[in-house]
Amino acid sequence: MDMLAWLIPVIVVVVVVAAIGIYLWATYNSLVQLNVRVDEAWSDITVQLKRRADMIPSLVETVKGYAAHERSVFENVTQARAETLNASGPAAAGVAEGHLEQALKSLFAVAEAYPQLQASQNYLQLQQAIVDTEDKIQASRRFYNGGVRELNTKIKVFPNNLFARNLGFSEREFFEVVDGANVSEPPRIQF
Repeated sequence: MDMLAWLIPVIVVVVVVAAIGIYLWATYNSLVQLNVRVDEAWSDITVQLKRRADMIPSLVETVKGYAAHERSVFENVTQARAETLNASGPAAAGVAEGHLEQALKSLFAVAEAYPQLQASQNYLQLQQAIVDTEDKIQASRRFYNGGVRELNTKIKVFPNNLFARNLGFSEREFFEVVDGANVSEPPRIQF
């Protein structure tokens, strides 16, 4: 009977420790998976932002051929493009996105004043490619923000909040365009 009296508490302690260990292991692995998913989603966004940035010089040159006197518009687009490419992290990218969207709206407004440009096949293809890329950026942003929401929630809920930061996990920033009213939809392009 003496052996059973001390064996039961030992078994209970071992089971509790094992349960806590399994919980920590499962939680850690799920946090790693969410972190990787968020990193992957951010990579998708940067790919689409780079793709769009690579199209902008061609668009500017095409419009410049018809509206060379609109120098300030072209400079604003070029500056906003550079800001987008140099943005590091979601907050800076959100600010840069707002600036680029404004600059592109100005560029498209200039282009609307030139019917010959509106009929140019090259211009129409560039417009369509940019609209397509804008849609992909929106989809990538939704995927990224969904991953960030899941990760941040997992980090904040009890009891994960007691040890998630000690394991090296921290909340991530959402990718939000700073001036959302200006970019609630892709730039309007009229054919």
